[in-house]
Amino acid sequence: MRILMVSPYPPQRDGIANYTAQSVAALMREGHDVVVLSPQPSAAHQHLDFMAGPRAWAAMSRRVRGFDKLVIQWHPAFFYRNSSISDRSAVDLAMAAVFKLVPQVEIWVHEYEYAEVDASAVRRRAARTTFSQVDRIVFHSESERDMFLKTVPVDRSRTVLSEHGHAFLPRTSMTREQARESLGIAADAFSFLCIGFIQRHKGFDRAVHAFARLGSAPHARLDVVGSTRLEEPEFLAYLNELEWLTDSDPRTTLHAGYVSDELFDRWILASDVVVLPYREIWSSGVLERAALFDREVIATRVGGLEEQAAQRRVTFVDDDHALGQAMADAAGLPLDPPDTAADATELEELPWSDLQQVIVRRAAVLRGGAPRSKASSATTATTARRRDDDLDRAAVLVRRVPPYVTPPPTSTRPGVPAVKRLVQRLTAWQIAPLISRVDHLQAATANSVALMAEQVRDLRDVVDALPTTSDRASADPLPVDGPRAGSPAD
Repeated sequence: MRILMVSPYPPQRDGIANYTAQSVAALMREGHDVVVLSPQPSAAHQHLDFMAGPRAWAAMSRRVRGFDKLVIQWHPAFFYRNSSISDRSAVDLAMAAVFKLVPQVEIWVHEYEYAEVDASAVRRRAARTTFSQVDRIVFHSESERDMFLKTVPVDRSRTVLSEHGHAFLPRTSMTREQARESLGIAADAFSFLCIGFIQRHKGFDRAVHAFARLGSAPHARLDVVGSTRLEEPEFLAYLNELEWLTDSDPRTTLHAGYVSDELFDRWILASDVVVLPYREIWSSGVLERAALFDREVIATRVGGLEEQAAQRRVTFVDDDHALGQAMADAAGLPLDPPDTAADATELEELPWSDLQQVIVRRAAVLRGGAPRSKASSATTATTARRRDDDLDRAAVLVRRVPPYVTPPPTSTRPGVPAVKRLVQRLTAWQIAPLISRVDHLQAATANSVALMAEQVRDLRDVVDALPTTSDRASADPLPVDGPRAGSPAD
């Protein structure tokens, strides 16, 4: 069968792109002739910019001819250029026209815009027209299928469920010992892992906070591995937040950067427990890859994860406290009282002894000390080194904020782009100086932070050079009842 697959594709850094690469490989092993068309330039055979709106689907009508089957890996971000109801409805109807030209159409729904379609009768009619032309709509969980059919009421017999990892294969040939050695993980370490694209809905910060409450155990560690999918301000801000959080505990490390398929699997193989503290998600490729290596998983009960897990080794939790308890149980460690971020309500419910520990830890943080009262001297030294690194990194975090870029004068309404361009020209003399001022303020802030870091480091060196209390106590004391023997008074 000749198949046209529409999806992002490597080397684009996208979870669906990786998913599609594995699906294409599986189809080719079955003997199918597969051509991949991606929304952006990639290693795919073809690409087409769907941000052109309905015109892109006019081009698609020529691309689909000669294929026996059209398969679309669905995510709204790939096909809609804005949130306009009229524009999205027009795209839906253009899709429906193209679907009529292909013998078979199959759509794999990875994410759907339920709330938006529910809120608009126009959009609901357009979506129903589109999906009524689809022969097979694939979901990864029953709950997601039910929600879709409630929003887009098409024939249920056209829908099917498929395991998320049906086409997944291991990408590393290393043993667990080799993987640990290559990643610098000690053989006796108990390793928690959060891995994937760094975005707030992944909830990696929840795992860092929960791990900080585990009882003192130098052999336990938490690694957060991944990169931001896009260089968007909100993604970069969350990356900065994770850097500060992971640096607060010497047992946690953020490994920010691109992760190849082989390295991704190596991290999972080397871990003891994979933590998926998601705030929002429907299915997870990480869960499937953890199953390939029989790794234990701790996950929040969101989306269709519980259905996807089936008989796999997954512990589901409903809140942050349960997440911390599950991590403590997995590592065989005690769980400390709520950390220094505990709110007033939590503190009121604590026993007096636990409340004292929380106050001691908060005081230590305010004094600039280690956030954990039980840290060993080696751990304290490591924390001090990390705080020195923080001083150097602070200016980098400010400089990482992307510069302001004037939004393009686009619109789906006729004549509006021309009006926007005119407005931009007329107001440029006011806006341009403000943009320049913001850029200068960013640079000045970064330079000020760098200068302050140097001053703090110099002050710390001065303090470290002062004699300690024990040094002063060990010095020869003066006699209390008279001058020292051999003094001039003799």
